Amino acid sequence: MLKKILDSSSCAECRLCCVFDRYDIWETPVFTENIRDRILELKPEAEFIAKDGGYIFKADELSEEGLFSCPALTENGCILGDGKPFDCRIWPYRIMNVNGRRAITIASICSELYNRPLSQLVGFLENGLADEIFSYADNHPEIVKPYYEGYPVLLFEKKFL
Repeated sequence: MLKKILDSSSCAECRLCCVFDRYDIWETPVFTENIRDRILELKPEAEFIAKDGGYIFKADELSEEGLFSCPALTENGCILGDGKPFDCRIWPYRIMNVNGRRAITIASICSELYNRPLSQLVGFLENGLADEIFSYADNHPEIVKPYYEGYPVLLFEKKFL
C-alpha cells in the first residue's frame, strides 16, 4: 500500500513496527478473523483477544526491558506477506480519534518516512490513501486508536464522527 513511498527492503531490515515494549503495546495491530485464523494455522501457539469486532494478540505483562513481537513475525519477516492487517499495511500512518474527529497521524519511530518532507507525506495521503483509510475505518472502527500525544496529525477527516 505504501510501496510508492516506502522501500520494502528498508522495512524488512528494520521491523520496529513489529516489536512492542510495555509503553507501546497499545499500538498492536487489529487482526480480522481471517488473518487471525491464518496466523493460528501457521503458529498455533499464538494467542489473541477479541476486541471491538477484531482481534489483538495477547501479550503478557512486560517488564521494563521486556519486548513482545507480533506472532506473525519470524526471522525471515512477516508470515502474512501481502495479507497483512490493514494497520500494518498503512504503517507508519495511524488513524486516531482526536477530540471526536478522525485524523491520520504518523509514528515518529519510522525514520524512513518520518524524516521525509511534510508535503510528501500529506501529498501521498491526498492522492487517495486518506480516502482508503477513512473508508476502511468506516467498516472497521476497531482500527481507530485514541489519540496518543506525540503523533503529529497530518490530515483530519472532513466529516465529524
